[in-house]
Amino acid sequence: MPVAASAIYFLNLRGDVLINRLYRDDVGGNMVDAFRTHIMQTKELGTCPVRQIGGCSFFYTRISNVYIVIVVSSNANVACAFKFVVEAVALFKSYFGGAFDEDAIRNNFVLIYELLDEIMDFGYPQNLSPEILKLYITQEGVRSPFSSKPVDRPVPNATLQVTGAVGWRREGLVYKKNEVFLDIVESVNLLMSSKGVVLRCDVTGKILMKCFLSGMPDLKLGLNDKIGLEKESEIKSRPTKSGKTIELDDVTFHQCVNLTRFNSEKTVSFVPPDGEFELMKYRITEGVNLPFKVLPTIKELGRTRMEVNVKVKSVFGAKMFALGVVVKIPVPKQTAKTSFTVTSGRAKYNAAIDCLVWKLRKFPGQTEPTLSAEVELISTMTEKKSGTRPPIQMEFQVPMFTASGLRVRFLKVWEKSGYNTVEWVRYITKAGSYEVRC
Repeated sequence: MPVAASAIYFLNLRGDVLINRLYRDDVGGNMVDAFRTHIMQTKELGTCPVRQIGGCSFFYTRISNVYIVIVVSSNANVACAFKFVVEAVALFKSYFGGAFDEDAIRNNFVLIYELLDEIMDFGYPQNLSPEILKLYITQEGVRSPFSSKPVDRPVPNATLQVTGAVGWRREGLVYKKNEVFLDIVESVNLLMSSKGVVLRCDVTGKILMKCFLSGMPDLKLGLNDKIGLEKESEIKSRPTKSGKTIELDDVTFHQCVNLTRFNSEKTVSFVPPDGEFELMKYRITEGVNLPFKVLPTIKELGRTRMEVNVKVKSVFGAKMFALGVVVKIPVPKQTAKTSFTVTSGRAKYNAAIDCLVWKLRKFPGQTEPTLSAEVELISTMTEKKSGTRPPIQMEFQVPMFTASGLRVRFLKVWEKSGYNTVEWVRYITKAGSYEVRC
């Protein structure tokens, strides 16, 4: 269930109440005394942000020199409560010029009370968007003299926003050139054995957009996901074209996406916010295209020498390339001297992290550079501990490649004035936790 807050308190570090608001009559006005006695005075503020005293729960956090405490008397959603606090602080900062502390609260009592009445109704969170609230709460806060943030001016004709129909975009936007930028950014998480067997693999991705469009456009995005293609073929009564389809897991959307249309048509339709935003996030667990294969061979030559050979093969197309490739190969702490031979890039020993660091600025596709190293160790009297070595780690960025195989089939922009738009699509795959045991 939602927060259902009974009261909210703003306290300074001494426990004095700066401002408070009671939303329900199921708690008394002296609840803050219980917070002081059982939490603040017992020095347990840093142990857990959720405490239960009697029949009430206290959710609290510290922002600058202010404690924000939410009191609930029922089983409430803790994550929602802290999300409300974060959004509320961001709202206050937008009114106070970027500052939120004891002085800012004391200088803006009237404004804070007015905002608290708008952002929470009977204990339930409401709209916390600064852009929307500034349209009808036009009072300016007392700004910090050290703030360099410009004053946001409210825009006129915002009836559509205030009603909540399209609260993330204002009317009247005009651009000389109408453009849409779409980035699919993916992170590959991999754990592979030394023999090349994949032990764990998944891809987390997000679709980032930057829109500079006039008016109130309606966008429609088509992807090569399995459910969307099957629904499209069902509507058009014809089979789908051949090509790879993928299954998206754990999909979350920006609030601008029309979920009703997505549930019925399986297409992503939305009226975009102005500027940059994150359209959706997803995860892939099957059919992952690994950009690199790492083949390590490590031999111990007695107690004081090691021989390290690592081959890294790029699996993506020959016309593509990876940037900023870093391979970290762990070595023992007692390493004394190293010598390298690499077919591409540069390598060195980093004693701070006990690794051989191999860097390649540009890594073409379908190539297999190798590293060979001889490691001399300091002889010690202690017995060598048996156990597995830390894994080899990789960092990289591959433009125009997606490990999931996700592709944009179409991006349509419709606006009543019928202007022409320019759409830009880019794909980027990065290393999340890319590890190979050795």
